[in-house]
Amino acid sequence: MTPHLTNIDVIVFDVLGTLVDQPAGLRRAIAEAAPTAEPQLVDTLVAQWQLHVETRQAAISGGYQPYVGSETLDAEAAALILQELSNRGLKVPPAAATLLASASQRLPPWPDSVSGLERLTARIPVLALSNSEPTSLLHLSANSGMRWHAGVSADDVSAYKPAPALYDRAIKVANRPADRILMVAAHAWDLRAAHRAGMRTCYVARPVGDPPRNDDPFDASISSLAELVR
Repeated sequence: MTPHLTNIDVIVFDVLGTLVDQPAGLRRAIAEAAPTAEPQLVDTLVAQWQLHVETRQAAISGGYQPYVGSETLDAEAAALILQELSNRGLKVPPAAATLLASASQRLPPWPDSVSGLERLTARIPVLALSNSEPTSLLHLSANSGMRWHAGVSADDVSAYKPAPALYDRAIKVANRPADRILMVAAHAWDLRAAHRAGMRTCYVARPVGDPPRNDDPFDASISSLAELVR
């Protein structure tokens, strides 16, 4: 089921997992920092990185910890990874360690992301809505070739998804009625929050996404961004 863009004034995209392959980018960054690390170890470290960030974001969202931005969380995660590598006798040069902390600025786009966004941005305003800091979004766009017209970051409201304030901020920036805004994401939990904010919703299938349940009230489901511009 593909949404009709004639009923949509603005498209809002989640970024991490939806437009970029976050695990693949982290895997590449860790492997580059520690070239002799076994692939199985690298996969374990990727999972540890993501778990740390998700746990910290959940604690912040629950009011148990004060807000800090995504770059701080990534730096914390990178430090944990470097310590684990050191514990295993794998030393990482200082320059490589610094580069590892900024891995989220160099995540690879999915094969359809750059071309899909190029076609969509020629037809309709496109907004990126992300837990990433503005600096990360800037460099991610520059490094990947993905383009959007504006970005809304967790930093704007000092809260992480699925906090309602973040979706309300996107609606305010779009300056259109919520039911004329389409949220596209690979994470059902993200779309549920957008739906509660009044947005239209579209699930895009990705290997690292969170598939919808049978009872999720999403407006559309697609397998590629190309389906949005048919």
